[in-house]
Amino acid sequence: MNLIKFLKETTLIPEDELLKFASTAPHRYKEYDIPKRNGKGVRHIAQPSKELKFFQKIIVNYLSDILPVHEKATAYKQRVGIKENALYHCGNEFILKMDFENFFPSITPDVLFHLFKRLDIKFDKTDEFFLEKLLFKKGRRDRNSYLSIGSPSSPFISNCIMYFFDIEADRVCWNRGITYSRYADDITLSTKKRNNLFDMPKLLNEMLTRELLGFIKVNKDKTVFSSKRHNRHITGVTLNNDGDISLGRDRKRLISSMIHRFKSGQLDSIQTAELQGFISFSYYIEPLFLNRLKLKYGTDIIDRIKSYNLL
Repeated sequence: MNLIKFLKETTLIPEDELLKFASTAPHRYKEYDIPKRNGKGVRHIAQPSKELKFFQKIIVNYLSDILPVHEKATAYKQRVGIKENALYHCGNEFILKMDFENFFPSITPDVLFHLFKRLDIKFDKTDEFFLEKLLFKKGRRDRNSYLSIGSPSSPFISNCIMYFFDIEADRVCWNRGITYSRYADDITLSTKKRNNLFDMPKLLNEMLTRELLGFIKVNKDKTVFSSKRHNRHITGVTLNNDGDISLGRDRKRLISSMIHRFKSGQLDSIQTAELQGFISFSYYIEPLFLNRLKLKYGTDIIDRIKSYNLL
């Protein structure tokens, strides 16, 4: 592999200037915190500068031709998303959901270089220098390098480094009659067999230690078992008892209420933008529900919402 040659040919920037930029790249981030969706704590975001984003996108373009991503990894890929992730598990009664602790910040250059070694992909020291400096942020306190939440390259790299774990997890699950999928740091296992999932958290933890050098760990507080007796949700999508996916009753009621308020002129521009998102999501997840809304409120109202100009 010759990354530096690719960078020079793509950017027309001399090697000495590329080296100079790369040396300072781990510090070219704007940092801020946002509240977590569950309301507990904050998520630290590190947004790379415009120039660094440019290089990160070029590197992803280069690596995407040589690094594999497992088919059961459903995030950050074209024509695949939360709907397809949920569809894997339709018809299965019992579900186990798990996620990882501090997923992106747990991924270091060593994890990426370990993947290269297993795939027999060889980069020289200069290329490794560029990969480390341009893809990984430097911590302010501990000075460790890690993937940042906010870099356009982090989602792709995270999918790649999970490749061998995905292979092993999918193989073990298939042999036991369990369906496996992973959406970013969310793992979902489902099965028709009762009591078939209870030992899987331990097995998956052991796999993580073997495949990812112990850097990635399961968040034990977010390990959840569920069945048809309870509401089953996978990455924001509801599984109904008929073996299909749905928006869920609460979300449908909310959307219907917001459309009524829009029709009555009671939504401001921010709320209308939110409703536009719900309409698009409805079309993606459950288009028949959107058809029912058109029958109830009129196609012209739905079209007015979709075309509403927020500016």
